Amino acid sequence: MEEISNYIKTLMAEDLKEGRVKEIITRFPPEPNAYLHIGHARAIITNFECAKAYGGKTNLRFDDTNPTKEDSEYVDAIQEDLKWLGYTPNHVFFGSDYFEATYEKAILLIKKGLAYVDDLTQEEASKYRGTLTEPGKNSPYRNRSVEENLDLFARMRAGEFKDGEKTLRAKIDMASPNINMRDPILYRIIHMHHHRQGDKWCIYPMYDFAHPLQDSFEGITHSCCSLEFDNHRVLYDWVLANTEVEHISHQYEFGRLNITGMVMSKRYLRTLVDTKKVSGYDDPRMPTLVGLKRRGFTPEAIKNFILSTGLSRVNSTVDYQALEEALRDDLKLKALRPNAVVNPVLVQIDNYPEGQVEYLDCPNNSENEELGSRKIAFSRYVYIERDDFIEEKPNKKWKRLAIGVEVRLMHAYFITATGVEKDKDGNITLIHATYDPATRSGSGFAERKPNGNIHFVEKTTAIPATFRQFEALILPETEETKDLDFMERLNPNSLSVKEGFVEASLKGTKPLDHFQFVRNGYYATDKDSTDDHPVFNCTVSLKSSFKL
Repeated sequence: MEEISNYIKTLMAEDLKEGRVKEIITRFPPEPNAYLHIGHARAIITNFECAKAYGGKTNLRFDDTNPTKEDSEYVDAIQEDLKWLGYTPNHVFFGSDYFEATYEKAILLIKKGLAYVDDLTQEEASKYRGTLTEPGKNSPYRNRSVEENLDLFARMRAGEFKDGEKTLRAKIDMASPNINMRDPILYRIIHMHHHRQGDKWCIYPMYDFAHPLQDSFEGITHSCCSLEFDNHRVLYDWVLANTEVEHISHQYEFGRLNITGMVMSKRYLRTLVDTKKVSGYDDPRMPTLVGLKRRGFTPEAIKNFILSTGLSRVNSTVDYQALEEALRDDLKLKALRPNAVVNPVLVQIDNYPEGQVEYLDCPNNSENEELGSRKIAFSRYVYIERDDFIEEKPNKKWKRLAIGVEVRLMHAYFITATGVEKDKDGNITLIHATYDPATRSGSGFAERKPNGNIHFVEKTTAIPATFRQFEALILPETEETKDLDFMERLNPNSLSVKEGFVEASLKGTKPLDHFQFVRNGYYATDKDSTDDHPVFNCTVSLKSSFKL
C-alpha cells in the first residue's frame, strides 16, 4: 500500500520553505484514562511520520489534567503501544508537570481582567450559556474585582471550597456565535488523588486552557488534532494571544478515521470490559492496539494501512477488509507456512507400513525461498480437515477427498479413500485409505492428476492445539438491528473455539509468533499457550474479494 495525499505534510513543507518555522515539532497528547485503539493510531502515525518526513521531532505528552479517570496503568500501556508501533518520542512529558506554570498564566489573565471566579452551579451555568441560536447571559459574578478574583482563586487552590462550588472562567463574549467562546471554564475544583501529583492540587485546568499552553511551553509548531476540535481553535488562539507566551503554536485538524464493524468509543469499550463481554482490553476482538497486537496484527500492517488512507479535513470510513489486506501484504513473504488441522478426522492408510515414520522436504514459505525448508513427518496415520472429506463426491467442482477419489497429501503422496468407520451417532471417526508409493512428492510422477491437494498432520508427532476464530464484535446495521442499543447488537458468534493439531515444527512457539497455516489463514500464537498445548488466534483469512 502506498501513502496518499496528506494535507498537513503539505502545510509543513510550506511553513519550512517560507521560514515560518525552523524545525517541525509535533506531539501526541493522549489522556491516560483508557487503552489506545486503532483510531488513535491515525493520530500517532500522523504526528510521528509527518515530523520525521522533515527531520523534525515528536513528543509524547500525557494529558493528565483530570484525575477522576486517569491511572498509571494507562500511562504504561500507552508507552508500550508506541514502542510496539516503532516510535520513540523525543521527550515524554506530563501535562500535570506544567500545573504551576499554567496556574501562573491563569493569574495573569485575572490581573488583565480576562478571567473571573464564578459561583454559578453547573446547571445554572448551562442556562446562562444560551443555545446555538440564542446568545448567553453574563454571570452575576462576572464583574468581580481583580483583587477579589485573585483572593478567591488562591483560596480555590488552597482547598477552601467544595467540588463544583466555584470555577475560574475566561471573560470573553457571552454573545459569541461560537459557544466555546462564551466565557469558557478554565479551572474546576476536584478533590481527588492524582496519579502523579498526589494531593498537591485540588484545582485542575480544563483541556482547552491547558493544551495550548502546553504546546507553547514545548515549542510545538503543528498541533494536530481530530476535526472535533475545529471550533475550539479560536479559543486555542485566544489563550495563546492573551497569556504572553514566548512561542505561538498553531492548531491543525484532520478528519477522524472510522472502520466498518469496529467500535471506537472509549465508553463502549469500557462497558464491554466491565460487563465481561470480552476478556479484557487485550481481547483479540477489541479494536484496541493491545487487542489487535494479540490477535496477530503487525505494527507494519497498521502503519501501512493508516498511511494508505491519506489525511484530509473530512471524516472518513474505511472498510475493515482494507486493514486485513494490509496485514496479508505484510505477512505473505514473512510468515512461515506450517500445517495445522482444525476440526480433524483421522485417516488410516492401510497399505503403509505399520510403525514407520518418514520425513519429507517442505518449504517454509513457497513464495520466499530465503525462509528455507523443513522436514514434515508422514506415517500410516494422519489427520486431515473434516471439511476436506465427503463420503460421496457431489460433483466435478469437489476438489477434495471422497470414497474412491484420489487426492495428493501436500508434499507427500497420492491417497484414495476406501471406506469409513462411524460411531453410534453416525459421526465419522476414521477414514480408511490407500497410498501409491510411486507418487512421492518430488519424484516427478505425472501419470495421472489428483482430484486436489489437501494438507495433513502426522498423528504420532502432532501437537494438540486450540484455534480461536473471530467475527465482528458488533452486528452490522440493518433494518433488523438499526433500532437496537449497543449491547443488543453484540454478535453472539464473535468468538468460536476449535480444537485440532499442528505439526511438530511449532513446538515451543512463543506469543505473537505469526504463521500462515496452509489453506486455513493467518494465525498468531496467543499468550494463553503452554509448551504442550499452543493456542492460536486467527488474524485474517487467506483471501479477500476486497479491492483498493
